[in-house]
Amino acid sequence: MQQKISNNDGCSSEEEGKETEKLWNKNYIKVMISNFMLFFAFYLLTPLLPIYLDAQFKADKDTIGLVLSGYVVATFLVRPFSGFFVDSFDRKKVLMLCFFFFFLCFSGYIGAGTLLMFAIIRTLHGLPFGAATVANSTVAIDVLPSSRRNEGIGFYGLSNNLAMAIAPSAGIYIYSATGNFPLLFWLSLGIALIGFISSTSVKIRKREPVKNKPKLDLDHFFLTRAWLMALNISLFGLCWGVMSNYVAIYGQKELGITDGTGIFFAILSGGLVLSRLTGRKALRKDKLTQNCAQGVILSTIGFTLFALAINEWTYYLSALLIGLGNGRMYPAFLNMFIKVARNDQRGTANSSILISWDLGMGIGILIGGFIAEYISFSAAFWVTAGMQATGTLIFLLFTRRFYLQRKLS
Repeated sequence: MQQKISNNDGCSSEEEGKETEKLWNKNYIKVMISNFMLFFAFYLLTPLLPIYLDAQFKADKDTIGLVLSGYVVATFLVRPFSGFFVDSFDRKKVLMLCFFFFFLCFSGYIGAGTLLMFAIIRTLHGLPFGAATVANSTVAIDVLPSSRRNEGIGFYGLSNNLAMAIAPSAGIYIYSATGNFPLLFWLSLGIALIGFISSTSVKIRKREPVKNKPKLDLDHFFLTRAWLMALNISLFGLCWGVMSNYVAIYGQKELGITDGTGIFFAILSGGLVLSRLTGRKALRKDKLTQNCAQGVILSTIGFTLFALAINEWTYYLSALLIGLGNGRMYPAFLNMFIKVARNDQRGTANSSILISWDLGMGIGILIGGFIAEYISFSAAFWVTAGMQATGTLIFLLFTRRFYLQRKLS
C-alpha cells in the first residue's frame, strides 16, 4: 500500500523514505506561509466590514448581511470547479493564477465609492479566494510525507485557523487606534502580495497522470461519498459564520464590551493553538473520530456560554472553548474527507469540505443578519448554539459510523 501511494504522488519509494519523518520541509513551510497570509489578508477586514458599511453607506443590518454573504456565494460556486482543475492540471500554476487575482481584488475595496460597487467587488473576491484555498491545501498534501500526512494536515489547518482568529483582532486594534479603513485595505493588499510571492517559490513533484480516470463524473466536482460529513460540517460553518461576523457588534450593542473583541479573538486563537498541539498525537495515531467528538462537544459548550453571555468572564471563556473545540474538530474532519477519497481526488476532497463549510458560513451570515435585524443579536446567537448542538448530535449518532464504513485503506 505504501508503494502504491508513492506512485500516485509521482515520486519513488526511495525518495518517500528519505522524507518519511521530515514533517517541516521547506515546501510545506512555504505553503503554510502562503495559506496564513491568504486568510490573514481576508479576515483582517471581516469583523470591521459591517461597521464600515454602516458608517460609510448607512446600510441596515439585513443589507449588510446580504452584501457580506456575496463572497460566500461566489466561493461556493467556484470551488467544485477548483477541485477539478487542481486534480487535472498543474497545481502550482493553478495556485499562482488564483492567488494573483485574489491579491488584485483588494485594490477594488479602496476604489469602491458606492454600496453597489462594494458589493460587486466583495462578491467577485470570493472567486479567487475559493479557488486559491483549494489549490493551496491540495499542494500542502502533496508536499507532505505520507507517514506524517494526518499530523501535517492538522498543522496546516492551524495556519488558516490562526489567521482567522488573529487577523480580526489585529484589524480591530488598528481601526481602534487609527479609525482609518483605507489603511486596513492597503494592509490586506500588501499581506496578500507576500502570500503570492511565497506561493511562487514552492516546488512540487511532477505527478503521473491517472490512468483509466472517468472523463465525466460528479466526483470530479464534489465528493459524493462524503455527503453526510459535508452536511455535518456545514452546520458547524454556520455557527462560525454568525460568530466571526457579528461578534464585534454583539459585544458593543448587547453586552456593552466596547474594546473586548480583540481579546476575544486572541483567546480564541490561543485555544486553537493549544488544541492543535495537544491533539497532534491522536491525529498521528489516526484517532480522527475521537478528536472530532471531543471538539464538537467543547464547541457546543462554548457557543452556549456565548449565547448566555452572563458577564465578561463567560464571554471570554466561550472564546477559549470555541477555539479548543474547532482546533480539534476541523483537522479531524479534513483528514476524514481525504481518507474517503482516492489519491487522485485530493483536490475534490479539499474543495468539498470547503464548499460545505462556506455554504454553512453563508447561511449563517444571512440568518444572523436577519434575526439580528428583526429580533436581536442575542436571539441570533441562541440559534447558533442550537445549530451547533444539532451538528454535534448528528456527528455522534450518525457521521462517525458513516465515515468508518467509507474509509479507504
